Amino acid sequence: MWVVLAFISALCLGFYDISKKKALLSNAVVDVLTYSILFSSLLLAVPLLLSRCCPETMSGSLFYVPEMGLEGHLLTILKSLIVLSSWIFAYISLKHLPISVVSPMQATRPMWTLIGALLIFNERLNTLQWAGVLLAIGSILLFSFRSSNRLTHAGTRADVRYYIALVLAILIGACSGLYDKYLMRRFDHNAVQVYYTFYQGLMMSVVWGAVHLLEHRPVTKPSRSALLPIALISVFLVLSDNVYMLALSDPDSMISVVSTIRRGGAVIGFGYGLIFLKEQDPLPKILCMMGICAGLLCLAFA
Repeated sequence: MWVVLAFISALCLGFYDISKKKALLSNAVVDVLTYSILFSSLLLAVPLLLSRCCPETMSGSLFYVPEMGLEGHLLTILKSLIVLSSWIFAYISLKHLPISVVSPMQATRPMWTLIGALLIFNERLNTLQWAGVLLAIGSILLFSFRSSNRLTHAGTRADVRYYIALVLAILIGACSGLYDKYLMRRFDHNAVQVYYTFYQGLMMSVVWGAVHLLEHRPVTKPSRSALLPIALISVFLVLSDNVYMLALSDPDSMISVVSTIRRGGAVIGFGYGLIFLKEQDPLPKILCMMGICAGLLCLAFA
């Protein structure tokens, strides 16, 4: 069941990436990130309030949010800091790089998560799982190397900065995945998701205020065209995170496999970028997408 949940999370994550790209077309990174997190907090406030006001009714349901002790809150705050740092770098790179470049490079994150899972959690994959993980990650790495070569010959100083931001987002995100498995072994997945989103909202509000103050920018509202994409960012992220954490709550789940499947949502970003945005040089991206899909099929039947 945890494999099915991982695929559902990947599907939601793909549409989440598309929503981010559309929202960032006419809005600042810090604004989109702040508004989407606050909207996610608003969505998650509903099950939290119901769990506190009607505990008998909510208890035992999929949406029940149990209380957490001080240790749980402190560890959740750390998760918020890790995730928020990764997001900031990811949004900056997505703002200035094609989605068909960002999505596959983001999908290299399972490689680093796999290394951590083998070293820290002593996970052991069977033959088909190894084939699926290596095929998916290998396809992404080939495309990433090609993108790096293109940057070396034609990139600008600004391009290099955005690629650096993307690399930082990937590495910090890999740490987040390993930390998630640790948390899901100790705390309820609903409680972790709700509280870490709230803490993110508080942190991002401070960042948002500081950016506007330091840059002497007036407080602006998102454009009308960005309201729906921002709302969809929140909806898809909440759904993706919830089923992802639920998958990791399964004692038999493996973060190396879940992370690889989840990043398979990049194929949706591929399709959107090639079909609707008419991005150039499609053949390598199509081959990469086929490699990811073949790897995911191996994991699905492992």
